[in-house]
Amino acid sequence: MLAAHPNWRASRVNQRLLAAARTLADGNLQLDVQDLYANYPDYAIDVAAEQARMEAADLLVLVHPIQWYSMPALQKLWFDEVLTYGWAFGAVSAETEEAAPTGAPGTALRGKALWLVVTTGGQEDSYHPESYNRYPFDAFLPPYAQTAALCGMHFLPPLVLHGAHSAGKQEVLDHIDLFRQRLQTYPHWTTR
Repeated sequence: MLAAHPNWRASRVNQRLLAAARTLADGNLQLDVQDLYANYPDYAIDVAAEQARMEAADLLVLVHPIQWYSMPALQKLWFDEVLTYGWAFGAVSAETEEAAPTGAPGTALRGKALWLVVTTGGQEDSYHPESYNRYPFDAFLPPYAQTAALCGMHFLPPLVLHGAHSAGKQEVLDHIDLFRQRLQTYPHWTTR
């Protein structure tokens, strides 16, 4: 799990998601939890170590606030530096993934899953053509979905908490509980 927040002290929900994941990782769940901003405060990402982590994982979970309709800067840098040509993609395009044998260059992530767990500051109804965000929230997801597709990964339905700044206590607790439940039951999720 890659958690990224440039200011954890200001985080009302993401820091609680991170804490919930760490609690699960301290238990019996095999979960590698990373706080990118704590691990790489100088933005000097250890690419070899990150690629080794990814090779050992079945599921990549991205936890972060949506910032400027995208991911925090360090998480974007992680994508730029870790998901390299010839390792994550390149030798095999999405159209030919069945033709390349496992282990071929560019197939390191093939068959793994990507799950986006994000918060927004804006309310859900602000993601509408007649509101200030102008587009439905799903309109901001293609870069994530296409990255997963290019790497041969499955893009799972995102878990989104809109209006994280003003969400009620019970709504936040329910969100964190759903996050925890999905981590514990992956890949056998039930939907509510």
